Amino acid sequence: MTSVVLDRVVKKWGRFVGVNDVSLEIADGEFLVLLGPSGCGKSTTMRMVAGLEEPTSGEIRIGDRVVNDLAPGERDLAMVFQNYGLYPHMTIAQNIGYPLKVAGVPRQERMKRVQAAADRVELSEYLERRPHALSGGQRQRVALGRAIVRTPQLFLMDEPLSNLDAKLRVSMRAQIKHLQKELNTTTIYVTHDQVEAMTLADRVAVMAKGEIQQIGAPLDIYNRPANAFVASFLGSPSMNLFEMQVSDGELRNPSFRLRAPDNAPSALTIGQRPEDMAAVAPGEGDFDSEVYTAELLGDTALITVRIGHDLVSIKAPKDTGFRMGDRVGIRFDRDTLHYFDGVTGTRIEFETGGYAA
Repeated sequence: MTSVVLDRVVKKWGRFVGVNDVSLEIADGEFLVLLGPSGCGKSTTMRMVAGLEEPTSGEIRIGDRVVNDLAPGERDLAMVFQNYGLYPHMTIAQNIGYPLKVAGVPRQERMKRVQAAADRVELSEYLERRPHALSGGQRQRVALGRAIVRTPQLFLMDEPLSNLDAKLRVSMRAQIKHLQKELNTTTIYVTHDQVEAMTLADRVAVMAKGEIQQIGAPLDIYNRPANAFVASFLGSPSMNLFEMQVSDGELRNPSFRLRAPDNAPSALTIGQRPEDMAAVAPGEGDFDSEVYTAELLGDTALITVRIGHDLVSIKAPKDTGFRMGDRVGIRFDRDTLHYFDGVTGTRIEFETGGYAA
């Protein structure tokens, strides 16, 4: 049983705080994704688990061992990086088997385990080739094969798909998820890509400014973001957010008004996902605007309008008749509005939702 526990972990470089008081419990066999923008502390957190960075304070446990003072090689884990780190002069078989060679595994046993790992990542026919003869996706699979060949108790993956094109990322996501479930190995995966987080994770930990903003199942976070940052970061396109002032029972901004929920604070941010808003005929929505762009995505169309300095996205049927420059009405779905404190950004739950004044 391999769980991972971070207990009030802090990482500082002088006065700069990279990771601030992070506590996290990862269950045996769980696939946890650390998600956040560049510089949020997600890679530093993973590097401390790996032993590549030493925490300033706090405790890290892998299984039943406190590992703060253990070297990376003593933690029984394998890492997969954004850069594949393959040896160009070695064959694929030699690359996959290199950790076993370093560990002194006999050659016959090493070959057997290399073959088994290659079978899992679908590289058996390429074992005698060298990395330059493989595609980007195949080289990433070599890196995965090298990680699993030792059967470690923990996988750490740091932006492993960033160097691949869009089509390869889709197929590699599926392969990584299938492989992790097949092996049932606890995995920590770092990414800035919210699509990877949504599709891969059992749970997602969203980070910003060195702190965990929210942790939970992907759909729970998507449906109930804990604050305005999480709401804006998770989703493609992201949630539309509107800064509102509360006056005389109304939510007001220069473009539209909605009736305010009871007991609303004086400053409130409302949010709505693009798929929950509707593009309708002018005069039939909550406000009118001009179509900034209209993009066909295949199964849907993405209508973008400008409100003040902000661009607002609405997902519409693929056969929508709106084109760039058209006037369009924008309608909110009152049942799926999200509310955040206008000062702190924290999510607020009201007994009844807002509705048109």
